[in-house]
Amino acid sequence: MFLADRVAKLSLSVERCPLFGGNVLDFSLCQRIVENIARVIVGKRQSIELLLVTLLSDGHVLIEDIPGLGKTLLAKSLARSMGGSFRRVQFTPDLLPADITGFNVYNQQTGQFTFQSGPVMTHILLADEINRTIPRTQSSLLEAMEERQVTVPCVPAPVREVLLA
Repeated sequence: MFLADRVAKLSLSVERCPLFGGNVLDFSLCQRIVENIARVIVGKRQSIELLLVTLLSDGHVLIEDIPGLGKTLLAKSLARSMGGSFRRVQFTPDLLPADITGFNVYNQQTGQFTFQSGPVMTHILLADEINRTIPRTQSSLLEAMEERQVTVPCVPAPVREVLLA
C-alpha cells in the first residue's frame, strides 16, 4: 500500500497520525476511500493514493494518460467516494470565461441580478484540454484554482472548499 508505506517511513501509525495542536488525523477514512475507488479503477492504486494525497494537501492534479484509460472515471469516482460534486468541462477555442465561472442573470420580476454559477463551482472539476482555449478563459480557471474565488462583474464569489482541477 503506497500511502501506508509513506506513513510508515515517517514512523507514524497508519491508522492515526498526530498533528500540531494535539489534533489527530484518522487514516481509516482515507483507506476506505482508496479501497472504494480501487473497486472501480483496477490497477491504479498508486495513482488513487496520490490523488487523495493531493486532495488532503489542498492541491491540484494534472492527470496524463493514454485516451480511454479512465481519467474521467477516476475523478468522478473520487467525487462520489467523498460525497462531493463533479463537473467536467471540455475546453474549446470558443469557450468564454463566463462559461466557466458563471454570470449574472437579470430577473424581470424582482428587478435584480442573480448569480448563475458555472461549472467551476464544484468540488471536483475535470478540465479537459485547457491548452485549446483562449488565454482569458485559462486565466479565469487559474483564478478559481489559486484564489478560490471567481470574479463576476464587480462581485467576487467564493468557490467550494474542495476544488481539485
